[in-house]
Amino acid sequence: MAMPTGVGAVDLMIGFPHHDRSAVYDYLRKGAKDSETKEEMKFLAEYMFKDVPDNLAEGVDPIDVTFGEMDSHGVEIGLFGLTELTLEARERYPGRVLLSLEVDPNDVMGTLRKMRTAKADHDLAAVTFFPSGCVPQVPVDDPKAYAVYATCVELDIPAIVNAGVAGPRFPSACQHVERFDQVCYDFPELRLVMRHGAEPWEELAVKLMLKWPGLSYMTSAFAPKYYPKAIVDYANTRGADKIMYAGYYPMGLSLERIFAELPAVPFRDHVWRKFLRENAMEVFKIKERVTQP
Repeated sequence: MAMPTGVGAVDLMIGFPHHDRSAVYDYLRKGAKDSETKEEMKFLAEYMFKDVPDNLAEGVDPIDVTFGEMDSHGVEIGLFGLTELTLEARERYPGRVLLSLEVDPNDVMGTLRKMRTAKADHDLAAVTFFPSGCVPQVPVDDPKAYAVYATCVELDIPAIVNAGVAGPRFPSACQHVERFDQVCYDFPELRLVMRHGAEPWEELAVKLMLKWPGLSYMTSAFAPKYYPKAIVDYANTRGADKIMYAGYYPMGLSLERIFAELPAVPFRDHVWRKFLRENAMEVFKIKERVTQP
């Protein structure tokens, strides 16, 4: 079956274009050693992408730009990083903005306080965590990360964690997919979502999703024509409830490119609606947070 229209997709990684993309990633540059990352690349995985969306022109409203793109491509709801801009967007577009908080577990107690405050004040929907990008790095199964996972269980929100080789030029052993095995064992109540591919260990990611009920996967940072075969095959068989759509706009991919390529992904009929919307609605408990039209 062709990809259905009118589903009202949920995009689990989306944001707003910036006037100066380079400044957005300055917090990550401190962990880099190569000169290209530290001084030249505006987007730290720029070498991997082509046709990266441009910086926003001066005087253009970033909220209007993103929601215009969402409306053009059938995206109903987005998961955005928590900022003043996203809070404004939620006021302007009620029912369409979910909020995530990017954390660095090195500041254990500060991170836990931020999580609880964001949940109480803004109905935080998820926590995100980039193990390779922390300074110092924090492995997926590190005790400092365990404090974050325990608080996610307490707050009843998912943890989204980078899996596989990092795009930026940082070491990646801290994101090896096998590290998720111990976390799932120790936190059976945790809803844990792998982001950014899990390559080259995507077959291991599938084995772990078969094993652990709370572990799932989102397709962030991958153009659809590059979705790993093991992930597509898993969605088409026993993993229809485990694979969720996430884009990468405006970081590295345009919604135009994503939705031009999506129809060629060989998902089976029963997978499409789960992938585009229904799985995210369950994992992120979206029906409890927003009223659908």
